Amino acid sequence: MKNDEMTHGRRGALRLVAGLGAAAATALVAACQAGVPEKAAAKPAAAPAAGPPAAVRRNPATYRLQPMTAQAPPVYRKAPPVREEPFYELPGLGHSVVLTFDDGPEPTYTPQVLDLLAAHDVRAMFFVCGEMVSYFPDLVRRAADEGHLIGNHTWTHPELPTLSQAKIKDEMGRTSEIIEKTTGAPPAWFRAPYGSWNAYTFELGSEMGMEPLAWYVDTLDWSEPGTGKIVRAVLGGLGPGRVILSHDGGGVRKQTVAALRQYLPQLAEHGYATALPHP
Repeated sequence: MKNDEMTHGRRGALRLVAGLGAAAATALVAACQAGVPEKAAAKPAAAPAAGPPAAVRRNPATYRLQPMTAQAPPVYRKAPPVREEPFYELPGLGHSVVLTFDDGPEPTYTPQVLDLLAAHDVRAMFFVCGEMVSYFPDLVRRAADEGHLIGNHTWTHPELPTLSQAKIKDEMGRTSEIIEKTTGAPPAWFRAPYGSWNAYTFELGSEMGMEPLAWYVDTLDWSEPGTGKIVRAVLGGLGPGRVILSHDGGGVRKQTVAALRQYLPQLAEHGYATALPHP
C-alpha cells in the first residue's frame, strides 16, 4: 500500500524536528491479536507447523553485523530456515493475538501508543524504519526497555522487489545495525514494506538471523477509515495466534491511538490476550 508510506512533507518535517534534537522531540511463545490481510499478504497461506526455532532468539553475543564493504563482508548469527512465505499467524499462542505497529518511531504518536500499551500491561512488536530510528532513538530504547520487540522494516520503506540485491541488503542491513546499536540487541523479525516480498528478501533475512512476519489482520488504519472501523477490524478478526497490523508512524495516527484506547480493554471480554513470539 503506497498510502502507508510517509509523505515527503511529513518525513521532511520530522527531519527538521530531529535536527532540533530527538530528546526534545520525544521531552520471538507468550500471548497477542488478528483479522484481514493487505496487498501481498491478501491470501494468508497456512503458517509453518512450528514457530520460529530457538536459533532465532535475540542474542547479541552471537550476532554482530559488521560494516558492509567488499573488504569486510557482514557476519551474522546462526540463520533460521529460509522461508518461502512469511508468517501470517503464530502457532501455539492459544487465544492470543500479536499486535504490531509499523513505520515508526514517530514523536507524536509512538509515545501515545506506548502509554496505552503500558496502561494495559500489553506487549507488542514495533517494525521500525532505520531512518526514523536515527532521528528518534530514545523512543526505540523506551519500547525495548518496556518489553516490546523491535523488528526490521528497512531503512526508507521502499518496495523491495523493485530494488537491486545490493540495495535491498543496504536497506535491511543498515536497519539491523542501528536497531542493535540503539537497543543492544539485533532484530529477530523483519517485515517487508507493503507486504512485498521476493526470494532474495527471504534469503537475506535468514542470513541476517531474522524470521519474516506479515499480518493476518490489516486494520487499514493507514487510510484513516475512522476509529470505529479500526476497532471492528481488530475485534472482528480475532483468532488464535493471528497477527494484527497497525501503524504508529508514516502519517497522522490519531485514529489508531483512539482505536487502541477502545479495543484494548475489550480483548479480554472477547476471550483473548496479547502475546509475543519468544525473543
